[in-house]
Amino acid sequence: MPIRSGRENGPVRVVLIPGFTQTAASWDSVRAALPSGIEARALGVPLGLDFESTAAALGAAGGRGVYVGYSMGGRLALRLAVDRPDLVAGLVLVSASPGLADATERQARRAADDALAGEIEQIGVDAFLVRWLAQPLFAGVAPDAPGLAERRSFTAADLAASLHNLGTGVQEPLWERLSGLTMPVMLVTGTRDQKFDGIARAMAPLIPGCETVRIAGGHALHLEAPPDLATAIAAFVQGLDDSGDQGRR
Repeated sequence: MPIRSGRENGPVRVVLIPGFTQTAASWDSVRAALPSGIEARALGVPLGLDFESTAAALGAAGGRGVYVGYSMGGRLALRLAVDRPDLVAGLVLVSASPGLADATERQARRAADDALAGEIEQIGVDAFLVRWLAQPLFAGVAPDAPGLAERRSFTAADLAASLHNLGTGVQEPLWERLSGLTMPVMLVTGTRDQKFDGIARAMAPLIPGCETVRIAGGHALHLEAPPDLATAIAAFVQGLDDSGDQGRR
């Protein structure tokens, strides 16, 4: 039987948004592990738009639903929730942040992302992805994790544009907007991801009724622990079904 939210007439739609260098295929294992009653759709992140316009385009493509975003995708989902709360019945942020509150830090991050974009254009996508995935941040990602091969569909210009347009340094920080979120929110982090676990701990008290979940793993939980992440998402969606869209308030 389809799982329904308290305010919707149809099945709950879960909209999955990937992170930097990733395509919709990165969510394949999570989608496969979700209960059959949950309609799940993974979106690719549009290219060539600024941050706010990219979030809006994702909302237009996904429609009303529970938005689940990982890392960069989480920042975009949060932007959509702030701008279009009518589209976001629930918000799940996986290893994500509201941006950098300090202007000096944003400037430094923009410079770092510009340098990284130049590196990608110099060495090419394949060589960059080898370096990118070799970071300790992704140590728990198996070589055969879904979506890794699909990343090579991007061009160097694509990834450079993503850094220029969607990087943490260019987005408006949303820390001061967290208290205005009106939908249920769940923050998910990995037990080995100290940086983003700390960010989630700082965010949670600012979001009314916020739920936090820690899963054994690192940063890329949708690739490292898809069954556990799917279980957390399903429980969150079931909470909407039990109590209505505002049941966690």
